[in-house]
Amino acid sequence: MKRFHVHVGVTDIDKSVAFYSSLFGAEPAVLKADYAKWMLDDPRINFAISMREEAVKGIEHVGLQVEDKVELEEVYGRLKAADRPVLEEGATTCCYAQSEKSWIADPDGVVWEAFLTESESTTYGGSPDLDQLASANAASSACCAPQLAPAKTSCC
Repeated sequence: MKRFHVHVGVTDIDKSVAFYSSLFGAEPAVLKADYAKWMLDDPRINFAISMREEAVKGIEHVGLQVEDKVELEEVYGRLKAADRPVLEEGATTCCYAQSEKSWIADPDGVVWEAFLTESESTTYGGSPDLDQLASANAASSACCAPQLAPAKTSCC
């Protein structure tokens, strides 16, 4: 069963943990000095916050977390069928977890990730250059950027 994911950038981790713990009526499942994550079943959501100097404040991205590789392949297929460039990150360390993931942006630039978390990590990890998703031209000009799957073109 898939779980909705929201990641929010915050300016004060302690105040935000207190606020969201009160809002959700639960303490975070993961709590670090710069990160917290709630794995809620009602509503079924993976809600994460982080305090990073370079991060956007407010909603950073949304996504779908899957429970196994079969669901991951199903969601990856949907991303590829969505007629937008896909950033296939693959195996990565992100948000204190080892995951397999891909990224896509909707037509208005809202970034979505699809991922399977396989284990925990002792480090926060990195983030891909998601600005690539805003423009396929930007991705092709970057020397070391992961390759984007080409967008399908449609004709009227």
